[in-house]
Amino acid sequence: MDEIKKAFSYRALYFYFMQKISLEKLIQGGAHFGHQVRRWNPKMAEYIYSSQKNVHLFDLTKTKNCLEAALEEIKKASKQGKKILIVGTKKQVKDKVEEVAKECGVFYVNERWLGGILTNFEQIKKSGVKLAKLKKGLESGEFSRYTKKEKLLIDREIQRLTRYFSGILQMESLPDLLIVIDIRKERGAILEANFKGIETIAVVDTNCDPTLVTYPIPMNDDAKKALDYVLDLVREAIMEGKGKLQISKAANGVKNQDKKSKKVANGSEEKN
Repeated sequence: MDEIKKAFSYRALYFYFMQKISLEKLIQGGAHFGHQVRRWNPKMAEYIYSSQKNVHLFDLTKTKNCLEAALEEIKKASKQGKKILIVGTKKQVKDKVEEVAKECGVFYVNERWLGGILTNFEQIKKSGVKLAKLKKGLESGEFSRYTKKEKLLIDREIQRLTRYFSGILQMESLPDLLIVIDIRKERGAILEANFKGIETIAVVDTNCDPTLVTYPIPMNDDAKKALDYVLDLVREAIMEGKGKLQISKAANGVKNQDKKSKKVANGSEEKN
């Protein structure tokens, strides 16, 4: 009986993750819109389908293929217990980045990327130690004898350190994989990762250089709905790698797959 349940679990997960990327959701989210033609980077040519009203349009079949490859790499890294760092500081995604990272138990940066987070990591770790000491001193009443002005300065320093380092406080060594939203905005993160030999997965728009990224995901890097959808897929890939994805979701995938097969047989395929 246990073997049957195990086999069902694998089958459910297989079907769920095979069909989880929806072209319809990518289109609805505006993932296919690039930048104005005059702003393009020629290195993105292979991912562009056409242009409309002087705006490039992505070939979403290639976007889907790239996204599948990226998710597979994320799942593998998660399964192997590697350290994952998600970077997204633009207003469209900063809250979602924090939500996904905290739920998955991975590291994140959703405020301004401070130079040296990867290339001067030992100094960054000291900032984390400093924050921990300040918080401990505040809780223990160590600063009670300080003047009002001194307490205010300490409070501001705690707020500053928390803002920029809260997502990487527990990161005791360099990450193994960097997931980045918008490589132009997070150029410093990408360059530091490349310098340190860290694999990268990143959303790249038509004005980006995909050769800077190990696993590029060609799509609109400004469309909140599409980016939220991609981050949801990232969350599922991490959780699957950790073996924590709820089987109920996977089971729904099997049901949908069976239903889809019947529709195809009748000549009317159901959209995802």
